[in-house]
Amino acid sequence: MTRTEYRWLLPSAMADPELPGDRPRTRRTVRDWAVDITAFLCAAGIGLLALAAIDADDTTADVFVLVDSVIGAAACCALWLRRRWPVGLAAVLTVVCIVEPVAAGALMVALFSLAVHRPFKPVAIVGAGALIVAPLQPLLRPDPATSFLASVIFGVLLILLVLSWGMVVRSRRQLVLTLRERARRAEAEAELRAEQAQRLAREAIAREMHDVLAHRLTLLSVHAGALEFRPDAPAAEVGRAAGVIRDSAHEALQDLREIIGVLRGPGDAEEGDRPQPTLATLDALVAESRLAGMKVVVDNRVADPGGAPAATGRTVYRIAQECLTNARKHAPGTEVSLTVTGGPGEGLAIEVENPAPTEPFERVPGSGQGLIGLTERATLAGGGLVHGPTEDGGFAVRARLPWPAA
Repeated sequence: MTRTEYRWLLPSAMADPELPGDRPRTRRTVRDWAVDITAFLCAAGIGLLALAAIDADDTTADVFVLVDSVIGAAACCALWLRRRWPVGLAAVLTVVCIVEPVAAGALMVALFSLAVHRPFKPVAIVGAGALIVAPLQPLLRPDPATSFLASVIFGVLLILLVLSWGMVVRSRRQLVLTLRERARRAEAEAELRAEQAQRLAREAIAREMHDVLAHRLTLLSVHAGALEFRPDAPAAEVGRAAGVIRDSAHEALQDLREIIGVLRGPGDAEEGDRPQPTLATLDALVAESRLAGMKVVVDNRVADPGGAPAATGRTVYRIAQECLTNARKHAPGTEVSLTVTGGPGEGLAIEVENPAPTEPFERVPGSGQGLIGLTERATLAGGGLVHGPTEDGGFAVRARLPWPAA
């Protein structure tokens, strides 16, 4: 059941979707109408009892009974304005009740409504005024059946009881409204966190697509360019280049299929997916680059590559893959040095460096986001990455990643 379905069961001060301030409410709910009618009948009943006691007194003139009846009826009818002007109504009825016992019931209802719909300061001021004038009514119009002291004590206790009850009701409503607002904020924060998680997931997928496919497509571009500019190459070299193009295209399709499987979700993943790259598969990456004609010098000082954490090893692999791809794009024909050191408790360090190209070449377009993605990937893995040009005009990338001790 939603809030709109049971809104008629709530007070108007709590039925709106936003937190109400201390301002009048013009539209009543069904519950408000029921409460207002009950309050009117209770005030009228108390007024009729007081009027009957006055009429039973033979010393009271009929004109006073008529005036009491009119004023008591007006006071009860004025209760329909208690939600709009609770402070003014309570103050006026407090003054009226000094000389008019028939309006006592209406005053109690007005004080209760004041305590429910207004903060403590106006309640304290009007309530203090009602307590001050409480002894005046039995003094000016004493009840023959009740002593002055008993009338004063009863009136004071009744005023305190009504005000206390109203403040308790107000405190409970404020608690409910505060909890409702907290729940609304929690829902908004949960939606914000979900949107942020989706954004991060999309960024991770985009970064993975760049890291995975850029390497394959660069191989395709390099070898296709070689075939284009050397149509008279030996048949064996042309066949080898065509084989590399075919293998690279096949690998790119496999990688794209894996990424699409990630987008579909775990329930739609195909069987037989290839395992994620690790530090142990770094040699295969280097061999693939050498097959494409790159000069790569490897210095791998990690004693147990298979024992490296999966996330750390995968990050090292992606860094090496991106660096080799960039070197193939921006410094073809140069010798690339790849150094990997570290172990458990020491962390892993990877350094990839290449000198400046010495011969003119056709530049391969790139997105320019690879190094940014590598830096973010290394940071998310708990390490760091720096990159920049070297003194001789080359380029170097250095990263360090954690490898906890066993």
